[in-house]
Amino acid sequence: PSTLTARTEMAAGSDGVDINDAASPKTTTSKRGRFTTSTESRRQTLTSSSSHTHTLPIELIQEILQRLPVKFLLQLRCVCKSWKSLISHPQFAKNHLHSSPTATRLIAGFTNPAREFILRAYPLSDVFNAVAVNATELRYPFNNRKCYDFIVGSCDGILCFAVDQRRALLWNPSIGKFKKLPPLDNERRNGSYTIHGFGYDRFADSYKVVAIFCYECDGRYETQVKVLTLGTDSWRRIQEFPSGLPFDESGKFVSGTVNWLASNDSSSLIIVSLDLHKESYEEVLQPYYGVAVVNLTLGVLRDCLCVLSHADTFLDVWLMKDYGNKESWTKLFRVPYMGISDSYLYTKALCISEDDQVLMEFNSELAVYNSRNGTSKIPDIQDIYMYMTPEVYIESLISPCV
Repeated sequence: PSTLTARTEMAAGSDGVDINDAASPKTTTSKRGRFTTSTESRRQTLTSSSSHTHTLPIELIQEILQRLPVKFLLQLRCVCKSWKSLISHPQFAKNHLHSSPTATRLIAGFTNPAREFILRAYPLSDVFNAVAVNATELRYPFNNRKCYDFIVGSCDGILCFAVDQRRALLWNPSIGKFKKLPPLDNERRNGSYTIHGFGYDRFADSYKVVAIFCYECDGRYETQVKVLTLGTDSWRRIQEFPSGLPFDESGKFVSGTVNWLASNDSSSLIIVSLDLHKESYEEVLQPYYGVAVVNLTLGVLRDCLCVLSHADTFLDVWLMKDYGNKESWTKLFRVPYMGISDSYLYTKALCISEDDQVLMEFNSELAVYNSRNGTSKIPDIQDIYMYMTPEVYIESLISPCV
């Protein structure tokens, strides 16, 4: 470690910023003065860089940097121009997404007593431990708006918001970059509404937003489905929704698909999947529940499609371990009724920990259920007002500004 530190200081220039120090929260505080007090030294280093001999290959520097958390990389951009250029490059952001330790956070959107839209982020580890959680208030791109923006979902650190029935926003709060999508040109109709989905097409290496416009026509509901590929700034109309109406407020992204619960002609709920690359639909077959089911909720746990099947006094958590394969449905555990009124109507599974604790939403309240000992606890999250939309996202360098 001492040899690596010495060689890294030589590679960083006369500032002597230690990459290993940056990776440790304890040492970052003591070294932070170097980022703010050595500006002149950095300038001298940059002007004489042509005569500076680097003993640490740039490839190795890149390998080290892409394994550091986002918050340290944002600081390390100040070391020199070459590091700033490297860390800001889109390919570095992609490599970092797959190489770095994942920092996962809970975000909650709600309105305060002044009816302003507020967003707060919480360390997920603290939420699971049910300790007093320190919130970070995020600077939402649309400030001081007297309306509520719905969180559609997250993918690779980018959050998608439904701003109203005609607009959407993509935003990475970790790096503070956002993209306002062009408005939909759907005709305004009484009783109409729009449901969104958001995900990543790995074959085209692009992010896509889906908008399903639902409207009444001659006594029945019809749909218009449009897709925007990030970077094109235009909506394209694709095949209409194949069966009834989507039941979920937003689609769930899994394995290159966006999935919705929908009602079919027999009034039962089915799972409709949209392949983001082919832009075609399929029905995902459900598990055999084995009990009388009164409601279903769709979600994502461990990057797998998840179904919560609700009975009168409990719900079962099902996981599709191999997407598209009906035989891979596995019941993880059963969650007893948690004493919150009408809880099953609003239940949402947000995340599951390595020790099988699951974070769930019950009618704008959060609860952590421990499947190993059958206990539940309420995270100590303060100052949540009225209706809340929770979502889990990872910190990343991926920019929505293409």
